[in-house]
Amino acid sequence: MLDLYTNVCSECSRHVTKRYSTSFSLGIRLFAKKYRKPIYSIYGFVRFADEIVDTFHDFDKKELLQRFRKDTDNAIREGISLNPILQSFQDVVKEYNIEYELIDAFLHSMEMDLDDVTYDRALYETYIYGSAEVVGLMCLRVFLPNDEEAYQRLKPYAMALGSAFQKINFLRDIRDDYYNKGRTYFPGVDLNYFSDQEKKEIEEDIGLDFSEGLKGILMLPRGARFGVYIAYIFYYNLFMKIKGLSFEKILSERVRIRNRKKAYLLAKYSIKHSLNLL
Repeated sequence: MLDLYTNVCSECSRHVTKRYSTSFSLGIRLFAKKYRKPIYSIYGFVRFADEIVDTFHDFDKKELLQRFRKDTDNAIREGISLNPILQSFQDVVKEYNIEYELIDAFLHSMEMDLDDVTYDRALYETYIYGSAEVVGLMCLRVFLPNDEEAYQRLKPYAMALGSAFQKINFLRDIRDDYYNKGRTYFPGVDLNYFSDQEKKEIEEDIGLDFSEGLKGILMLPRGARFGVYIAYIFYYNLFMKIKGLSFEKILSERVRIRNRKKAYLLAKYSIKHSLNLL
């Protein structure tokens, strides 16, 4: 009896993904059909939580996030929500046995964004785990349903890929995070004295995460592999563009990959995928 409501809620999550991220939306469309709906639902959930802490500046963000957490808990416990994003998400949590620990860690990282935090190494790793690595693990549960052995084998690679994506976001958005949101995620970094050498050290760390993440992508089921690989390619090209710029340049403009470059990359790697070269 809930089929119509469930489908409408899933469509809401798909629409949220398309409006907020062209790159991830494109990657999801490249998945086998069975993976698309649950991944849209995961993205819709994390996007709305992130939106609370990043853009709702004229409202009590702490209260809103606490309410979102409570509504999430109720949706998962009761199996129903009048919030279409949470209804869609709880369906996925139930169907794919996503651990609540992953959801809790994600929401904890969102809570960390509510306060001015000076990040040491431990807090930095905690934030990255909750904000990015657990999202990769939620997706991995979808890609590998009922296969605990494969999930545990690919788990460190999924975490590394999520970490790489998040650290690139930190570098790309470092100016906006610092001046507009009062955040500096990289431990020990002071933008007033930040050097290209420090930038290089961060990039070396990201490069290691990318290498590990790619190993895991190549072990994914074929129906999931290409979509994740395209997201990896887009982020890797963004990473290489950032590497080629001075820190002063990054502070002066938000670095992007143009849509025509994305189209070129998609065409190039689609051919490789069709020839089973990935």
